[in-house]
Amino acid sequence: MSIKRIARHLVQHHWRAKQIFPRTVLERIEQAIERGEASHSGQIRFVVEGALDGGPLFRNQPARERALDVFSHLRIWDTAHNNGVLIYLLLADRDVEIIADRGIDAKVGAEGWETICQAMEADFRSGQFERGVIAGIEAVSRELARHFPPGGPHPNELPDAPVVM
Repeated sequence: MSIKRIARHLVQHHWRAKQIFPRTVLERIEQAIERGEASHSGQIRFVVEGALDGGPLFRNQPARERALDVFSHLRIWDTAHNNGVLIYLLLADRDVEIIADRGIDAKVGAEGWETICQAMEADFRSGQFERGVIAGIEAVSRELARHFPPGGPHPNELPDAPVVM
């Protein structure tokens, strides 16, 4: 466990997420998810967590493992076509993880998701958080549209509103 990581998480606590993602930005992210989901039958969730605390922090939980927990907790795996996708941002680590259900993950694969994550992280490094998130949502939507085009009316199985933890 790194003392630097603990300090970073304690200093950049949850207030940072609310500062970078005010209500107006969260609304634009929600609209991007809605637009994207109109082009495919998949489901996208965006979650930003300012920092880890308590058990996850002191167990030195990696961002990927935390994203898997969030994916499960939000039941993103529970979609009709196994095509739910979580875009998870852990601000204190400046780490983006994409967790995808088995239906879409089998089509895109780890390399495809990592390419999207790296592009988002590049925007984040230059302070362009909103642009990075929306570009990531658009990239995930393109993958979903290619592999899971809308086959007529499809219900919105998961909320489109971003989650700030």
